[in-house]
Amino acid sequence: MNLKEKILIKRFILETLGTILGAFVMAVAVSLFLLPNKLSSGGVAGIATITYYLFGVPMGISMLVINVPLFLMSILKIGKKFFVESIIGTISLSVFIDVLDKVTPLTEDKFLACIYGGILMGVGTAIILKSNSSTGGTDLFSYIAKIYKPTMKVGEIIFLIDIAIVALNMIFLREIEIGLYSAIAIYLMGKIIDILFEGIYFTKLIYIVSDKAEEIAKEIGNTIGRGTTGFYGKGMYTNSDKLILMCAVTRKDVGNTIQIIRKIDKRSFVIITNSREVLGLGFKNE
Repeated sequence: MNLKEKILIKRFILETLGTILGAFVMAVAVSLFLLPNKLSSGGVAGIATITYYLFGVPMGISMLVINVPLFLMSILKIGKKFFVESIIGTISLSVFIDVLDKVTPLTEDKFLACIYGGILMGVGTAIILKSNSSTGGTDLFSYIAKIYKPTMKVGEIIFLIDIAIVALNMIFLREIEIGLYSAIAIYLMGKIIDILFEGIYFTKLIYIVSDKAEEIAKEIGNTIGRGTTGFYGKGMYTNSDKLILMCAVTRKDVGNTIQIIRKIDKRSFVIITNSREVLGLGFKNE
């Protein structure tokens, strides 16, 4: 076995363990928070919640049955590795949900259930995504949809599907509060996925257009300890060349940076944008 094969096997093992861990966290969210309170996180889990309360079918079994057509559709379209890990994730989630369903719920308060259930669902899903895997359902559907039609706005379609499924939960279980609390859970789930999957090192990116750009750059470096990058642009209104500064700063440094800019040049033009994550000296190093 050569070094490359060893690395691939090690990666597969780590990703498989991550898939199982993520599935367990999601199962805790479902079995100990959402399901006992009739709440839904949308997707396949939402449909399984309906069958659980209307027909008494274990949720894990329902999810497996619903996922079978999706896997049959995807078997020839997705890679072998992704397919295997998705099978592992789907089975693990279904088994964990049915096992934990026998455990006493941690709360019967719907508000607490939607908060903690939504957060844990987001954590578990992020772990699954980080492991390059899936637990079936709408995330597998999105993967398949992207293959068939790359330009499709999958996020919007999944959002609409989730809304429709939550609406069905409200209709079949005859409780409006279910939909209201479920919406909170789905929102929190999405936010947690964004934070964990895309990064938590939020920063601000400042663009500065000024005739005193060099002086501003020097003062920002001396006072705040942040470097700036200059690049040339042309003002189409004034038809003049300008040196534009770009500076990444932490949120707590924004106020001081603006003070420096305004002190040196009150007529400067400043744009402040959000930056999801910055890697490198002075920020997060990987």
